[in-house]
Amino acid sequence: MGLDIFDIKICKSPAAIKDEKIKLMTPGPVQTAENVMEARSRAFTNPDLDESFYDFYKETCDLFAKELHSSGDVYILGGEGILGLEAACASLTEPGDRVLVIDNGIFGKGFADFVSIYQGEPVLYMCDYHRPVDVNALKLFLDKDSSFKYATVVHSDTPSGVLNPVDKICPLLKSYGILTVVDTVTGMFAEELDIDAYMIDIACGGSQKALSAPPGLTFVTVSKDAMEAMECRNTPVRSFYANLLAFKTYYEDKWFPYTMPASCIYGLRTALDNLIADTNHLYRHKCIASAVRRALVAAGLELYLEDGYASSVTVINVPEGLEDSQILGRMRTGYGIMIAGCFDILAGKVIRIGHMGNNANVTDVAETLDALGKVLTELGFKCKAGMKEIFLNSLEAEMVV
Repeated sequence: MGLDIFDIKICKSPAAIKDEKIKLMTPGPVQTAENVMEARSRAFTNPDLDESFYDFYKETCDLFAKELHSSGDVYILGGEGILGLEAACASLTEPGDRVLVIDNGIFGKGFADFVSIYQGEPVLYMCDYHRPVDVNALKLFLDKDSSFKYATVVHSDTPSGVLNPVDKICPLLKSYGILTVVDTVTGMFAEELDIDAYMIDIACGGSQKALSAPPGLTFVTVSKDAMEAMECRNTPVRSFYANLLAFKTYYEDKWFPYTMPASCIYGLRTALDNLIADTNHLYRHKCIASAVRRALVAAGLELYLEDGYASSVTVINVPEGLEDSQILGRMRTGYGIMIAGCFDILAGKVIRIGHMGNNANVTDVAETLDALGKVLTELGFKCKAGMKEIFLNSLEAEMVV
C-alpha cells in the first residue's frame, strides 16, 4: 500500500494557475480539484426563479448539517468566510450587549470589531498567543463574570496555527447560559468537529480552506438557541446582507434575500461530495501535519507555537538574519511554490505552509519542504537535516504504529 494512504483518493489533479504554473501551498486558498472547477462552469438558470435550485441548495445545506453533526439550520452565504463571522455578530448583537471575545490569536481578537460595529460591548479575555485557551483558567474567569449574551472563539487560528479545544470551551460557556459563536473557517473538515456534541450555537466555515473550493462562499450552522435569540431581539438586525434571519424561510417561501451565486454553489457541492468520498481526510491531515513539524524542527527551524498545533497550517519563525519576503519570493520564482507570510502583529515574523484539503498530500508537501530547504540554504541558513526525507520517514513510521 505504501505512502499512498496519505494521498487524496479522488480528484487528485488540482487546477493550476496555468500561465504561472504556481503550486498553491498557502493556508487558504488551497488547490482546487478539476471536477470542482468543471462544476462551476455548468450552465445555470435564474436561481431566484428556478425551484429546482432551491432543492439543490437545501440538499447541499442538509449535507453540510449531516457531515458536521448539526441538528440546526445551515445556510450558504454569498461571500468569503469573513461574512459568516460578521453575520453571526450582526444577527445576535443588540446595542449594549456584553460579548465575551476570547482572544488568543489575531482572528480571535478581530471579533471585537464586529461586536463594536453592531453597538455591542466586547469584553476581551486575553490569552497567550503561543498556546491554546486554558479551559480551567477560563472557568475561573467565568466564575467571577459570566453576564454575557454570547462568546466568540476561534477553533483553528490561521495566522498562528493554534487549535483551541472548542469541544471543552463551548460546553463550559453554555453551562453559564452563554451562547457560542465559533470561527472554524480553517478548522472545519481539517479537525474533528461535532456541532451538537460541542454545543456550538453558530459555527462559521469557508469554501477555500479544507473543503478545497475557490474563495467566495461561507456557510454557517445555527442552533435552535441561536435562532431563538435572533427572533427575540428587541431591535432589528442592523444589516441586510449580514442578517441570518433573512434566510430562515427561504425554502418555504422560495425566496432568497439576494441572488445566490449559483456557479459557486455548484462547485461547492462537488467539493463537498469529494470530501464525503474521502473517508481518510482527517487522519491524513493529522499525520501530514505532525510529519511536517518533525521535519522543520529536525532542520533547525523554530515553530511559532509552543503547544496546540492545528492540522491545517504550520507556522514557522523567520530565521534570524533573514526576511520573510526573501523566502517567499524565492519559493515562488525559483521553485514555483507559493507559501505565505502573515499580517498584523505577525507581519514579517513568520512564514506559513498550508497543508489542508487538497494540499494535504504527500507529493506536494514533500516538494514544498524540499524547496524550502534549498531556498534557506541559498539564503545562508544551514539546515541540520533534509526536511523532505524526515517528512517521508515520519509518515512511514505512522504506518507502522
